[in-house]
Amino acid sequence: MSNEPKKMTTSFGEPVDDDQNSITAGNPGPILLQDIHLLEKLAHFDRERIPERVVHAKGAGAHGYFEVTADVARYTRAKFLSEVGKRTEVFVRFSTVGGERGSADAERDPRGFAVKFYTEEGNYDMVGNNTPVFFIRDPQKFPDFIHTQKRNPVTNLKDPDMFWDFLSLTPESVHQVTILFSDRGTPATYRNMNGYSSHTFMWYNAAGEYNWVKYHFKTEQGIRNMTAEEADMMKAKDPDHATRDLFKAIERGDYPSWRVEVQIMTPEQAKTYRYDPFDVTKVWPHSDFPLIAIGRMVLNRNPENYFAEVEQAAFSPGDFVPGIGPSPDKLLQGRLFSYHDTHRHRLGPNYALLPINAPKAMPLNYERDAAMSSGPTAAGAPNYYPNSFHGPAPDPAAAPPAVPVGGVAARQTYNHPNSDFEQAGVLYRVVMTDAERAHLVSNLVGHMQGAQQRLQYRQAALFFKADPEYGQRVAEGLGLDTARVAALAAMTQEERVKATAE
Repeated sequence: MSNEPKKMTTSFGEPVDDDQNSITAGNPGPILLQDIHLLEKLAHFDRERIPERVVHAKGAGAHGYFEVTADVARYTRAKFLSEVGKRTEVFVRFSTVGGERGSADAERDPRGFAVKFYTEEGNYDMVGNNTPVFFIRDPQKFPDFIHTQKRNPVTNLKDPDMFWDFLSLTPESVHQVTILFSDRGTPATYRNMNGYSSHTFMWYNAAGEYNWVKYHFKTEQGIRNMTAEEADMMKAKDPDHATRDLFKAIERGDYPSWRVEVQIMTPEQAKTYRYDPFDVTKVWPHSDFPLIAIGRMVLNRNPENYFAEVEQAAFSPGDFVPGIGPSPDKLLQGRLFSYHDTHRHRLGPNYALLPINAPKAMPLNYERDAAMSSGPTAAGAPNYYPNSFHGPAPDPAAAPPAVPVGGVAARQTYNHPNSDFEQAGVLYRVVMTDAERAHLVSNLVGHMQGAQQRLQYRQAALFFKADPEYGQRVAEGLGLDTARVAALAAMTQEERVKATAE
């Protein structure tokens, strides 16, 4: 290797004669417009920051692989799942959801868990969280929900009134709220948490037979969470602790890994199951649909350029491969559009050409031009379809199975007979230990005490509907009248909202 200093150039290869002094008319100036190197340097600097993600702005990522450990060919025709021992490259991004890029890793927040599989049939993205459920089931509510988790547009401060007003008006959120305010809301590190698809997806085989599936990524490092006090201390001590932990662990060869499992439900079971299998606010109890191990994911390589690999990584639940498809899950249906759309806004129309997002399989289509078009030009090929010049054509064999749908086209209120509160009650009453229940109540009281009392009553009533002891303990911690909380819980949602109006 030569020890001679490398010669600086502009972005277009022109040698730079001086990088310390601008071209001026006389000394000290003014500066002349003809200093192209200065203009290029400043213009690029002005554009160094792309818009941050509206959600999942703060994150960390790593490269690795997924290895198949069980034969699932009878369920899916996806080639990357076709044989035991097969490995597929992956890139994984972990994140907090509501905070800005400068927020602390230890904030109480769901954690994003996004996996990009670089398969021979194109990229497949599993875009989930570290929780098996979510706050809402309809995408119409998503922008409003996120607004309430952000800053008040008047004060530019986080606002407990916004937070609890929306959630107390959205009873379907009580299951996820219970998880969020348990210690699971503050994972110790990204390596010590599970990942979930949350949504239901379709798997279909070569014969066109299909089943519904949910994904579970179970950490092999063991689950570790922080208490609220530990999380507060960590925010002050090291706001980037989870990002640092992931990078350092991989750097020293302590590669984090997850066991990948699925739950599988047949279409016949879905028709009569006691829960709506496509409601993202519900889980499928393992006693009904046991976990089936299918593979293992290992992260063994750190990014070399955070911006190029982690910040520009673009995931979408709409990126499928043959053998995997969407379900009728309403929130998922909205995400199929929204994710691609936000990437086009944030990164540009050709974001799929960025190296971190580019598939290993060569894309063949008729999309051309637009900003930052840098892929193969397909010289001499037509840019339209159909054509008679041997351009790529659709492959009918790639189609997923037909799924029956029907009904009235209208804006329809969700009316599944199963309660929004049952699973939250089971989580509190059966799954949690005494210590975990105490932490949950303490965490809720600590956050809710900043909200108006009428909102405290309305939210405590939802917890009471999940489990009377749950609601009563939260009410007592807030100094509320427990008899009034019980009375509110007995009302309909409309009556409860009216009774707690300003």
